[in-house]
Amino acid sequence: MQIDKLSGSFILTADIGGSHITSAIYDRKKNSIIKESISRVAFSSKGSAQNILNSWAGALSQTLGKTGIAISGVGIAIPGPFDYETGISYITGLSKYESIYGMNIKQHLAEILQLPSEIFKFRNDAEAAIAGEVTAGAGKGLNSIIGITLGTGFGSAWSLDGITKDLNLGNEPYKDSIADDHLSTRWFLKRYHELTGLSITGVRELALLAKHSPIARDIFNEFAVNMGDFLLKPVLHFKPETLIICGNIAKASAFFMPVVASRLNMTTVKIGQLGEYAALIGVANLI
Repeated sequence: MQIDKLSGSFILTADIGGSHITSAIYDRKKNSIIKESISRVAFSSKGSAQNILNSWAGALSQTLGKTGIAISGVGIAIPGPFDYETGISYITGLSKYESIYGMNIKQHLAEILQLPSEIFKFRNDAEAAIAGEVTAGAGKGLNSIIGITLGTGFGSAWSLDGITKDLNLGNEPYKDSIADDHLSTRWFLKRYHELTGLSITGVRELALLAKHSPIARDIFNEFAVNMGDFLLKPVLHFKPETLIICGNIAKASAFFMPVVASRLNMTTVKIGQLGEYAALIGVANLI
């Protein structure tokens, strides 16, 4: 594979979630993702280390094969706990990625792809998504931003003058446990079952039900109250110009965003504009 360390124009970038990896080539000069380079590969986060790493390497290889472009680096957005400097995974006790605990992901991917390990960079996935929005999305042109990602987990980041850092608010105490337990998809599934005795597949289904179900709307309102109450302290501390909400749950923002904005007394709450591109752009900017 061709490496171009001189011009630095193109970055191989990827966003790793709990069930799939998305990879693409980022064009630094145009500050955009090359759409024809995008590859998506599904995998089981409960699978063997070999299957997981081969799936990740397969997606990256597919992207490189689609363009034939020489790259100057590889940027990968991945959830924590993770040593982002060394590339070692410390994810455990979360019912995912147990098989790669303690492994040097950087070294393994470099060997599979036959690329030098020094061109690999890793970044927290929530931090990367907010950094992407600051660079090319809802936060462009703003100086101070709090961003959150709502999905299988609750991610958070603070951006000041273009520098974005993970806040890790999901691990902060909240109610009877931590914020991640109350501001993620599993809370919606649990709460709906508690109130109805029924099961739903995800927040998208709940949003469809909310159009005619008072119970579903009440659940979204309860979620909004929880989010507003929890975020009040960091908002008062950082005093951001805006709050940016990313992630799959943000697609149902019409059912909770007005209450969140009201409880935070913020006139500006934005939904991320870049979707899955946000983390890809955010991690590419490390290189």
